[in-house]
Amino acid sequence: MNKLKLLLTSMMMVTALPMFSQGAKNIRLNEVLTNNEASIVDEFGRREAWVELENVSFSTFNVRGMYLTTDRSVLNKSMSAPERISRMSIIPNGEPKTSIGARQHLLLFCNSTPAEGKLHLSLPVPLSETFWIALYNGNGVELIDSVTVPALAMNQSFARLHGKWSIKDAEHVTPGIENYIETSETKVEKFKREDPHGFAMAIMAMGIVFACLATLWIFFTIFGSIMNHIETAKKVVNQQPIKPITKTVEKTIEIGHKTSNVLQEGFDKRGIDMEVYMAVIGMALRQYEDDVHDVESGVITIKPKDTDWDDEYAQMTHLHDPFIPSNHQSPNIPRTPELF
Repeated sequence: MNKLKLLLTSMMMVTALPMFSQGAKNIRLNEVLTNNEASIVDEFGRREAWVELENVSFSTFNVRGMYLTTDRSVLNKSMSAPERISRMSIIPNGEPKTSIGARQHLLLFCNSTPAEGKLHLSLPVPLSETFWIALYNGNGVELIDSVTVPALAMNQSFARLHGKWSIKDAEHVTPGIENYIETSETKVEKFKREDPHGFAMAIMAMGIVFACLATLWIFFTIFGSIMNHIETAKKVVNQQPIKPITKTVEKTIEIGHKTSNVLQEGFDKRGIDMEVYMAVIGMALRQYEDDVHDVESGVITIKPKDTDWDDEYAQMTHLHDPFIPSNHQSPNIPRTPELF
């Protein structure tokens, strides 16, 4: 039974080692800064040299137990694993940040001591000299990544850009993030880098569309209101209500003035009954309301009347016979009608 357990454990360890080794190969050295005077500070507010690791895979990997070294002697294949490990700095356990997520980064401080924090290593890094730095697997034998860092000026870094290493100026140093900020980088490339999934572009596009629609709605609302007012004004002008209203007002004022005079006259003449004046005022208002003074029938009434203008006998005799009255008229002579 014990032999079976030992066999199963051995098989599991043998199976797990390639898987662990495969995950460790996705960890890369990403950026190194040696002379830190203006870059990131540690939890104590001090500026120290730092090394940045990157997980290039799409799964999380914990780098605890892996090693960093700047001693080239570990490249000696005849060196035993314990001796090689003694010349390296181990990434300690017990720090959640050592579990690097997909496409994420981890910053480790150098020239320090692990007693100051889990991310502080005793890894010696020269300030202004060329040196070699390597990342080893947890067995202390398998080399994962390495690079020769040239002599760097103050606040300069040596970073991997698109698979190639190059020196970055102080304003382009990127601790903890991607290294794709370059002087020659266009705005479009920067936007693509900062918004790889296009969420910001979608939000911005929808914002522009809604802003345009809101502007059009406000414009057409105001324009429609103005046009309605113009149409209303045209209808009012076409109906010409101003002249009749003005005439009515003038007539009302005139009647009111006359009424006031009549009333005042009535008050002055105390002997006259007030009801007579009120009746006169009422008749005047009724006449104005019915426009009686402007209504004509168009019929001429004719009433006959004797004028004797065609009485020849009278005209001939009244000059010779004083006894014949001038208004004498022959019964056979027609009389001229008189307009009434």
